[in-house]
Amino acid sequence: MEATGSATEGEPLKRGEDRAELGTAPELKKKSCKEGLGFVKLTHWRTAAFFFSLFLCLTIVFAFSFIIPCPVRPQYLVTWNRTFSEAATYDFLAIEDASKDKVMDVLFVLKNTQGSQNNTCADAGLPSPCVFVVAVDGTDGETLWECPLAPEFHWAQCGLDREETGRTWDCLLSHSDQLTAVDKYTGDIRWQQPQPPGLHCTVPVLSVPDLDGDKVSDVALVASNKTQSLLLFLSGKTGVQIGSTVVLNSTETANHLLFCTTDGSYYVLLQTDTGLYGLALWRIAAQAKAGMEVGLKKNKHWEKNASATSGLIPIYMSDSVRQTLTTGETDDSPNLLLVTGKEVALVDGKHLQLLWRFNTSSVLSEPSFGHFNKDNVLDVVIEEDVSNYTKRVIILDGKSGHVLWEVDLLAIPNSPRPASIHTTNSFSVFVFWGTMPSETNSSETFASDQHSYLLHPLYSKVLLESTTFMDHIITFKATLLEHGRHAAYILLTGPGTEGAEGTVVLSKRKMKQDVPDSKVLRIGTGGGSETNEDIKEALNRLRFSD
Repeated sequence: MEATGSATEGEPLKRGEDRAELGTAPELKKKSCKEGLGFVKLTHWRTAAFFFSLFLCLTIVFAFSFIIPCPVRPQYLVTWNRTFSEAATYDFLAIEDASKDKVMDVLFVLKNTQGSQNNTCADAGLPSPCVFVVAVDGTDGETLWECPLAPEFHWAQCGLDREETGRTWDCLLSHSDQLTAVDKYTGDIRWQQPQPPGLHCTVPVLSVPDLDGDKVSDVALVASNKTQSLLLFLSGKTGVQIGSTVVLNSTETANHLLFCTTDGSYYVLLQTDTGLYGLALWRIAAQAKAGMEVGLKKNKHWEKNASATSGLIPIYMSDSVRQTLTTGETDDSPNLLLVTGKEVALVDGKHLQLLWRFNTSSVLSEPSFGHFNKDNVLDVVIEEDVSNYTKRVIILDGKSGHVLWEVDLLAIPNSPRPASIHTTNSFSVFVFWGTMPSETNSSETFASDQHSYLLHPLYSKVLLESTTFMDHIITFKATLLEHGRHAAYILLTGPGTEGAEGTVVLSKRKMKQDVPDSKVLRIGTGGGSETNEDIKEALNRLRFSD
């Protein structure tokens, strides 16, 4: 019994197999045939799927290789020059993408009898000579468009945030007795309105939110009538005045600025003979037209200091405020930099508290900004008059106001202000103009002695000096012509007097192109052991960032 039980329990599968061999063999044969046919069909489907996938991949590769064109990189001329004879020009230079190719182009203003595209003043029904707004291609300097306008030219401003505002124009010009809005892509006039009678309007033009409900952001102009400072709103869509003209201050203001706080509240800053004041945009809008202030925000930190009668908010008290700038349009919390007759001061834009002060009595030009160190705070570049035809270029720490770097240069009467271009290494390269003093230099300098100087913060004991620049510079910009690449100098030169007739030259030079021919100057003591070639190679390896 045990043996039988063991056999049954120990070999159940075997016994089942024996039964299957005896009783179900035909069934198994039939099953095997069916399974074989199914396997063959499945193999065919797998083969078809493989070849279909292969065909699809080859089609995609073929499309991207031959049918869909690869993006074409712009072909730059390393340098280009445009010469306009018997013409006049002005201190206006705008860097904008006017051809929609993602490369920055150059806009400037000429006064001439005809343009470079055979457009004449007479053809436009204008007196000759007339004013031409000209856009040239940043890659090769060729004219993109010209817009003839009635003379005389007063001022122009571009870069008024077209895409975010719904406006169909980018540049506003004041000329003759007119205000003209121009499309930077075509040069077409979008609207033209007469100048406000009896008022002298000045830049900057203030880009404000939509106040008249037409879903297009509007603009504001600050003007004076020789006794008062006034503000008027213009429709961004048509240029027609919105509401009435508002008196800002009982005296003339030397300068003005629109400031936006971190919470989106707008304040018009007024530079007067007693200091810098702010006035809320919502107050001005309410005075221009009842109900127009709806939707404009109020900042509690600013409003608590507002005068109960005038609404003016004291920001910095001084009887000699000369310039007011913000520390960066893209900064999350922009601060205010003020230049007075005695000092340079930085004021916190959120709480209106003094952050630091640097004593100086003679700042020559408008300060500029850049990153000398890697603390992600914009540092400040100033030019200080130290007498005897000499200026001191000083870089101040943006956090503390302490001096980070300085050098003395012989001052040239028409030297452009310092400039900088940011790099991917979290610092900037700086550009200055002047002449390096030496034992053989006369203390009195001439325009023919002028050079540009390039400073790399990692080699702060070295300057790269360009070749002598002879022409009279009207205006200058250092900029990137593409996103993150192609750093270039744009120079507009002409007669010594703005608006005088003569030869006008607009030129572009790639910044790195000047490096091989530049002279390496060692300044101060304690410099590194790098050779001149090492310095030049470091500048040539730089990669730039917006």
